[in-house]
Amino acid sequence: MRIRKIRVYAHDLPVKNPPFVMASGTVRSLDTTLVRITAEDGTEGWGETCPVGATYAEAHGPGARAALIAMAPGLIGAELWPVALRRTMDGLLNGHDYAKAAIDIAAHDLIGKRLGVRVAELLGGGAAGRVPSYYSIGVGDPDETARIARESLAQGYPRLQVKLGGRHVETDLEALRKVWEAIGGSGIRLAADGNRGWTTRDAIRLSRECADIPFVLEQPCDSLEELERIRPMVSHPIYMDESGTSLNTVITAAGRGLVDGFGMKVTRIGGLAPMRAFRDICAARNLPHTSDDAWGGDVIAAACVHVGATVRPDLNEGAWIAAPYIDGHYDETAGLRIESGHIALPSGPGLGVTPDADIFGEPIAAF
Repeated sequence: MRIRKIRVYAHDLPVKNPPFVMASGTVRSLDTTLVRITAEDGTEGWGETCPVGATYAEAHGPGARAALIAMAPGLIGAELWPVALRRTMDGLLNGHDYAKAAIDIAAHDLIGKRLGVRVAELLGGGAAGRVPSYYSIGVGDPDETARIARESLAQGYPRLQVKLGGRHVETDLEALRKVWEAIGGSGIRLAADGNRGWTTRDAIRLSRECADIPFVLEQPCDSLEELERIRPMVSHPIYMDESGTSLNTVITAAGRGLVDGFGMKVTRIGGLAPMRAFRDICAARNLPHTSDDAWGGDVIAAACVHVGATVRPDLNEGAWIAAPYIDGHYDETAGLRIESGHIALPSGPGLGVTPDADIFGEPIAAF
């Protein structure tokens, strides 16, 4: 199977009850990019990539579209099979994995539709019918954060992530304490996510002063070197998120025992093909991880859920999707929804969602 046509779309995703606050920035709306690929026989596949603004990672919406437009002419006529496709993309453009991920996801969707199987089967099968999710609470007032934590517990989420950092560590300590007062003893798992917002000094202090609270310390500092520095001095497991920019980094972190798990984004690592390799590396090292993304609509959500459904259950920290934070769906019938803290795996072939292209208007580029 080969690519006959590529269309690139830009779409705005407003945030419900804005803003959503992280240590790395404040989010009011998201600039998402969608890719629609058509094969020689007319079968179509959809991909998506949606960075959280321009300060969360080395990625932004206009950059994704520029990279896709740079690659697209050279992808017409290219093989759709993921390994061959990745080699073609790497031969056309160095880096920009978050843009290449949209093509990779679209290819998986198209192949699944062409063969009449779900993407989860293309990723190895053994898929669960429901995938655990988790709720992410933005940086906010400690009392309000605790209130949302109680709501999330009541809604059945098996895991809770609290965004911290970007402010005085005393306020983060207060928020973490109040969250634990709200959910302690419930069995819900807790992640304290610094989003690179702490110095090593503050990360060590927060861990030591909350040694009695069971949580994972997610990406507390900015760099791999900082994580290595605090590793022997904190009281909590460390999960790598933003620093996990490639399979090479993942292998280094796992091989050197620098982390106890990962928060992994499908688009950050380059799409579903490298995400499958990442999943298997984690299984070999018994490292728990998420299978989610920075933001986005039904297309990226479906991609996250398909790979999340194939993760070994005891290592599955859940798939985060943006559905609770945005209005509407690309596919009103099959769009991804969270019920009792879990997401049903789409049943249709490919990703199992068929976006209404009229939502996005005319493509910004077509090849």
